[in-house]
Amino acid sequence: MVRNGNLKFALVAFVLFAFVGQAAAFGFDDVTSRAKELATEEYMAPEPVPDFLQNLSYERYQSIRFRPETSLWRGGRSQFRVMMMPTGSFYRHPVALNVIDREGVHPLEFDKTLFDYPSTELAKRVPADLGYAGFKLTYPLADPEIHNQFLVFGGASYFRGVGEGQRFGLSARGIAVDTGLASGEEFPVFREFWLERPKAGSDSMVVYGLLDGPSLTGAYRFMVHPGKTLKLEVSARLFFRQEVEQLGLAPLTSMFYYGENTLRPRGHWRPQVHDSDGLLVHDQESGEWLWRPLLNPAELELGFHQVRNLGGFGLIQRDREFSRFEDSEARYDLRPSAWIEPGEDWGNGEVVLVEIPTDSEVNDNIVAFWKPRQQVTAGDSRYLTYSLTFGPPDITGNPLGHAVRTFVGDGAQPGGGEVEGAYRFIVDFQGGAMDQLDRDAAVVSEVSVSGKGEIIEHFAEYIEARHGWRLSVLVRPEEGESLGLRGSLLTDGKPVSETWTYQLGPATGLRKQRQ
Repeated sequence: MVRNGNLKFALVAFVLFAFVGQAAAFGFDDVTSRAKELATEEYMAPEPVPDFLQNLSYERYQSIRFRPETSLWRGGRSQFRVMMMPTGSFYRHPVALNVIDREGVHPLEFDKTLFDYPSTELAKRVPADLGYAGFKLTYPLADPEIHNQFLVFGGASYFRGVGEGQRFGLSARGIAVDTGLASGEEFPVFREFWLERPKAGSDSMVVYGLLDGPSLTGAYRFMVHPGKTLKLEVSARLFFRQEVEQLGLAPLTSMFYYGENTLRPRGHWRPQVHDSDGLLVHDQESGEWLWRPLLNPAELELGFHQVRNLGGFGLIQRDREFSRFEDSEARYDLRPSAWIEPGEDWGNGEVVLVEIPTDSEVNDNIVAFWKPRQQVTAGDSRYLTYSLTFGPPDITGNPLGHAVRTFVGDGAQPGGGEVEGAYRFIVDFQGGAMDQLDRDAAVVSEVSVSGKGEIIEHFAEYIEARHGWRLSVLVRPEEGESLGLRGSLLTDGKPVSETWTYQLGPATGLRKQRQ
């Protein structure tokens, strides 16, 4: 009897322990419940930080330094550490930060002693309950004794990542709402995060985020894998308060000021200035890989690339040589590329490219995202999964020849074609399947045009000095009209290169003004 009683007690204790452990756990379902409930409430904008912090110049803000010796988890055996971000300048709203560990869920209370301020006067004015703007994750990417910053969540729904040996560049976002529309863009924010403490020696960790905006709420789970490349496995469940005209899933944001395919602004000495130089899209159904060089347009441009079965898309930085930029501080040659792969069939839709005019490299003027064909209305919900990889340009797995350089010039000039009103395009292809071709291979060009204009000539040739193949196109648009171009290289009727595309606007400034 005693044994049976002990057994019953043990069983009851086990059940209670399991129940308590389960109750103390926190996961994606908990964030989802919060997002779903929040969507039924009226949207409340986050409380801004005091004006004196909002008015800090970027340089002044940057002089507020987090003290690395106070990093979260520094005293444990975790390879991950957390550095908190101060509010101020662009970061005008605090976010709630929480830690999940064996003892449960704990809020990270604000502590201004974690920061060194540029002056005691500024430090005195910072409220003791201000809150953090976000956080940075560190991990020993190359040297076990050195913790490198590799992932930053800060500002609206933005986050940035790098692989080993890279510098921060383009950003990802949780969501894009009406980006590029005349009605104006909405910027939902991550209002709260939960950081799950990884086990000792773990090479991955989990972050949860709660998104909130006028049109929708969202629950996010990020499984984080740092290393030579940074891979994020993302799960998101969205709840819509109202209809969204242009929903952008898995958005990427970057900067393109000028490059080899544009004029260099007067007075600038660097050959190129950009975080990314092209958009790459993979259609699994057709097998096509489409490359679109980026532009800094004279007017806002929206490009729509229809895809029947999305294999992936991303903003890529193919220029990897220092000589392409000659910038020893910005090191644009070390900026990462970012590649999105759906975790399931996202259905019909299109990859949207938004290019915004800019007269400075400090502005992010490029946005790319997936726009589903199915519209969303108030009360709808949507679930999606995808992977996001930051790293070198080969993270895409593109097996075809890459368009590594695009040059554009006046087709009326000697060497350009000497055709009035025309443009000469030069596109160099290298890598992938093209590296296996003999220099005497029968490579032919295939070029088409959309819009008002004509193709005067096009041909392919092997360039010994480049150790690759070159596509040359002479095209003449109608005066004042835009023109779309598509070109690729083939052997035996099959493509050996990706499809190069270009949108030629009427105000390029590339043609010499005639008297």
